[in-house]
Amino acid sequence: MSCIEGGFSWNEMDVCSPLKPDSKLKHRPLTPLRVVRGVICLVVFLSTAFMILVCFAPIIAVILRLLSIHCSRKAISLLFGIWLALWPFLFEKINGTKVVFTGDTVPPKERTLLIANHKTEVDWMYLWDLALRKGSLGHIKYVLKSSLMKLPVFGWGFHVLEFIPLKRKWEVDEPVMRKLLSSFADPADPLWLAIFPEGTDYNEEKCKKSQIFAAETGLPVLSHVLLPRTKGFCACLEALRSSLDAVYDLTIAYKNQCPSFMDNAFGVDPSEVHIHVRRIPIEDIPESIADAASWLTDTFQLKDNLLSDFNTQGHFPSEGGGGGGGGGEEELSTLKCLVNFMLVVVLTVVLVYLTIFSTVWFKIYIGLSCAYLATATYFEIQPMPILDFVKATCVCNRPRSE
Repeated sequence: MSCIEGGFSWNEMDVCSPLKPDSKLKHRPLTPLRVVRGVICLVVFLSTAFMILVCFAPIIAVILRLLSIHCSRKAISLLFGIWLALWPFLFEKINGTKVVFTGDTVPPKERTLLIANHKTEVDWMYLWDLALRKGSLGHIKYVLKSSLMKLPVFGWGFHVLEFIPLKRKWEVDEPVMRKLLSSFADPADPLWLAIFPEGTDYNEEKCKKSQIFAAETGLPVLSHVLLPRTKGFCACLEALRSSLDAVYDLTIAYKNQCPSFMDNAFGVDPSEVHIHVRRIPIEDIPESIADAASWLTDTFQLKDNLLSDFNTQGHFPSEGGGGGGGGGEEELSTLKCLVNFMLVVVLTVVLVYLTIFSTVWFKIYIGLSCAYLATATYFEIQPMPILDFVKATCVCNRPRSE
């Protein structure tokens, strides 16, 4: 991944290096204490995710879904929203990363499509900081590359949360994406759907290829973002436009350099995350595919200008001071974060105790749950509500009129 330092031009950028004890570019040194703390954080996050998934997923993502998708999604958003809130707690309270929001202050609990630039492998995680403040943390879904579904435990969680996996081949991805998008069209279900139209994270080599393609096709030559891929964005609009309130255009920048996942876990980077927010009412987005694609390209040209200004000035326009939240958003409550953390830890301890010391039937349940989650994630299985299945069967069996 590439990162922008100071006023350097795009061809002078440093490449974000993996976490190393001797890295002098890190905002904070990798001390033995940070190593121990990072390992503890990873163990806590992984163990809590695993226990919550295997104990509750069969109930709320299978049994409840067979009765009502709406009720299933409400239960999933409530339960996993509590777990996802651990990450902003890690970023802002434990690591001390300052998250600064600028631009529009968006209203809570809208149904929205989010588009963002993709500078590094963890951009998507910082969207949780905004979603938590807006009461939508459990409702956020991502369009992501299918290989991430293979991550141990986390891949199971992505499946339960109904993230959309793509193989980056449109002829393969289009039917999968449209099928899943159609299931999100009910306006009664809260939704934050996040996509990264660049299709991959930014680095210098990809930027050069993007610039060559743009020059050959008469499109804007961009220096700080890649030229966006428009088909996925247009498919989202086509499927969801009638049920969306707005599109949120998020531009993300980092100080002192782009973080990796391990940088976040060990708390060495970044020092600051800056997120510039533009809220565009859905009625202001062009309806035709060609015009919507042009709108997206223009939006990324605007992002490129914003990031250029950020490199020069060290902040986005209209950036305010204040606490850890920065900008127009409130700082997270330390007390609420701690209470949420203790709730997740206590729940996990209870579930571990039941797994070890309860009856053999509970152990069998846990084993079957693991088998189901692995199988359902691999084969992309989502149970259909019984009533919907019956209706679909009746329609298929109905004799056709001559």
